[in-house]
This record gives sequence, structure tokens and C-alpha cells, in this order.
Amino acid sequence: MSHEVLYRKYRPHTFAEVAGQEHIVSALETQAKSGQFGHAYLFYGSRGTGKTSVARIFARALGCGEKDLYEIDAASNTSVDDVRELRDGVRTLPFESPIKVYLIDEVHMLSKSAFNALLKTLEEPPAHVVFILATTELHKVPDTIISRCQMHTFHRPSSEVLVEVVKKIAKKEGLKIDTEGARLVAFLGDGSFRDTLGVLQKVLAGTGGEEITAEIVENITGTPEVGLIHNFLQALLDTRADTALEILEKVATLNRNIKTFSRRVLDELRLAMLVKYAPEIKKDIEQMVDKERMIFFTALATHANSAKISAVLKELLESHDQIGTTSLPQIPLELAVVSITEKLKSAK
Repeated sequence: MSHEVLYRKYRPHTFAEVAGQEHIVSALETQAKSGQFGHAYLFYGSRGTGKTSVARIFARALGCGEKDLYEIDAASNTSVDDVRELRDGVRTLPFESPIKVYLIDEVHMLSKSAFNALLKTLEEPPAHVVFILATTELHKVPDTIISRCQMHTFHRPSSEVLVEVVKKIAKKEGLKIDTEGARLVAFLGDGSFRDTLGVLQKVLAGTGGEEITAEIVENITGTPEVGLIHNFLQALLDTRADTALEILEKVATLNRNIKTFSRRVLDELRLAMLVKYAPEIKKDIEQMVDKERMIFFTALATHANSAKISAVLKELLESHDQIGTTSLPQIPLELAVVSITEKLKSAK
């Protein structure tokens, strides 16, 4: 297996290679082919969704060569002087291309005065310049800037998209990963191509060439195994606080990540809720998970009423946000366990 970082190695270089952003690819590709493109674009989306990769592809599609593509990290170039320097450079003609493209990443990091200076350039840009601004925090970008850009929102890729990416790249790296293993890698990547491939790289580096299963992914990444998750949920719904607390202690003792444990608990309970109330989605879930997990979801949905499932889910959601704010990360979940079991007992 190559030691090159997977996210860089498999970064898309053409519109056809971009996964999960079809709505954006279609619009940009049409503009590039027709020659009817704007002078300023704003790409918004969470980290690792492909904003800079698509920006580079779009720049090339517009005819911009490497020497005329300027990538600026706004996090380290935040001042008004930096933007004034950019404004001076904008006036010069391209070296070898019909246009120059300025890609400003994390544009929300610019200072107020820098934004004001950039605004003047966006209002009257030279005909040979295209700006592509990228941000993960749209609320920090002034409305005056947003209004002068053509905005494209990058969605977090679905689990299905990430699973296919994981399988394809594992195969290219000479290894095979089963569907449950790929789903767990995608889950740990949390909606980011970059983070998903970071998890995959760690897993590939820790295997001996055998087929990668969910159990192998759990062992290498330190992810709490699904059996613990199911036992924890069952204990909660049966109001067995002692058992649920013992499981949390075991997770902490094994140095498993409490935040990841909480996320897996929420994900499994959500799937059980969908199995109970959404017949059409249930069919999709059956295709997604192995038989053991489906048996668990069905049993949970059959024996737990709607009030019980929603009450537990709500409490766990609130505790999840508090994990990491205390010296002992498991405390919010422990408090949730006590609160849930007391409420469920009093409701009987």
C-alpha cells in the first residue's frame, strides 16, 4: 500500500470523478462549456466535502492553467494589507491563460477591513478574473460579499456514497473491505471525504492483508463494538441503570472513545425508530445492515413503544452535546442513564 495520504492520492481531478455533489457539478460543467460563467463564486459546506477540489476542477474547465491559479488561505492572510496586495495582483493580466482564478479558502477568517477591501474588488473585477471563495462558516461571511457571489452549497455525502468510495479505494490499494466494515469507516468519517479516507488509511495500515471486517475496523480504531451498543440500549429501555452504567465503565476502562460510543448509540436507536415507523425506509435499512443488526432493530421496535424510544433518544441527544465539557467524558452519559431510567420507571 502506498504511503501517500489517501485523500490527496485520490482527490478528484475531473467533474466525472466528483462524488456526492452532482447538483453542483452539473451547474458548473454547463457554465464552463457554454462560456457563460460568473466572476465570483461562493462554495459553502462542512469540511472535507470537496470544495477546494471542485474549485480546482472548475478553474481548469474555465481554461485556467496552474500558473494562473492562485490559492490563498484566508486563515493566515486575514489582514487588509493581504487583500490590498491581492487587489494589486488582480489588475495584472494572466501569464498563459485566458483568465486568472483566485481561490480563497476559509474566507470567513478575513477581518472586517479585509472584507471591505475585497468587496470593492468583487464589485468591479477585471474581465480576466474569477473569484472562488470557500467557507465552512457561512454565517461569518458578510451579506454584502454573499450577494455578489454565485453560491453553491456542498452537502455532506450520504453513507452510501462514502461506502462506495471506501470500497473502491480499498480495492485500488490491493485490499478488500466488506460492507459492514466500509459502513463503519464511513460512519467514523462523519460526512467528510477527507476524514473517511483518513480512517481508511489507518485501517489499511493496521491490517495484514486479510479481508477487512467491521470487527477489524473496531479493533484498529478503538471504536466501541456494536454488541456493547446494543446491550447498552437494551439496558436503558429495560430501566436497568446498573447494567447501563457498568457498560459505560467498561467503555472507559477499555479506552474506547466515549463520543464515538454515544454517536453509535444514537445511530442504532435512530435506525430502530425508522424500522418501527417508516416501512419504506425499513427496506433500505435491510439492504444496509447485516442480519444480526436487523434482528436487533426489529426486536427493539417491537417491544418499545413510541414514547419510550423518543424519550431515550431526546435525553441521549442532549447528553451527546455535553461530552467533552467535563473532566470525565462519560459523566454526561452516566447522568443521562440515571435520568432516563427514573423517567421510564415513573411512567409505568
